[in-house]
Amino acid sequence: MRVLVVEDARSLAEVVAEGLRDQGMAVDVAHDGLSAAARLDANAYDVVVLDRDVPGIHGDTLCRMIGERDDRVMVIMLTAAGSPGDRVSGLALGADDYLAKPFHFPELVLRIRALARRRPTAPPRVLRAAGIAVDPLRRTADRDGRPLDLSAKEFAVLEALMNASPAFLSAEDLLEQVWDENADPFTNTVTVTISRLRRKLGDPPVIATTPGVGYRISDPAAGASQGPRPSGGPYDGDGGSDRDRA
Repeated sequence: MRVLVVEDARSLAEVVAEGLRDQGMAVDVAHDGLSAAARLDANAYDVVVLDRDVPGIHGDTLCRMIGERDDRVMVIMLTAAGSPGDRVSGLALGADDYLAKPFHFPELVLRIRALARRRPTAPPRVLRAAGIAVDPLRRTADRDGRPLDLSAKEFAVLEALMNASPAFLSAEDLLEQVWDENADPFTNTVTVTISRLRRKLGDPPVIATTPGVGYRISDPAAGASQGPRPSGGPYDGDGGSDRDRA
């Protein structure tokens, strides 16, 4: 899940962003409406956490702009204006949810996840493929009934692959969906995370790799191929070296 936090109070914005990243979300931050609008044009977000009173483009105007976009992005207003009248006016602008400051952080997390599930193009509540079940709202995953103990990034990568299944996701796709705009495009973090996730998922392997294309969920029971192996030497299954797994 990718989230844009629009908040002019920099300390609060960073606290919210880091907290959401700890929950496995990819988070970008904008401190004014102009930079928020630019990020919305450049990136695909699931949810925008929007302070109403931001400079550049006011939060109310930005909310209307988001509502006019072809790609549906859910908006939760996170603002100090918390009277019933404020909530009504914010929702009337097109916001999908409204949370007043001060707020309880676990509640914000649950509201963001609930909004992502309400997107018109959102996948089913529980993602299922190849014997794997992922519940993004409850943050649980299992394979053939066996609970999986995954880190936040491992869970987010698995969720992204399950959302895309049976299509492939490239390493660049995963960087965009699971990390954020500050991720180094030349990092091997995707390879390392996929390798760890494979080990935790166990045998038979369910994450297939096609070099130059990417990764996908492949059902061993269906006899799906893991993709062509390059000639001229052994293939480790994830496009990385043993050194990447360290």
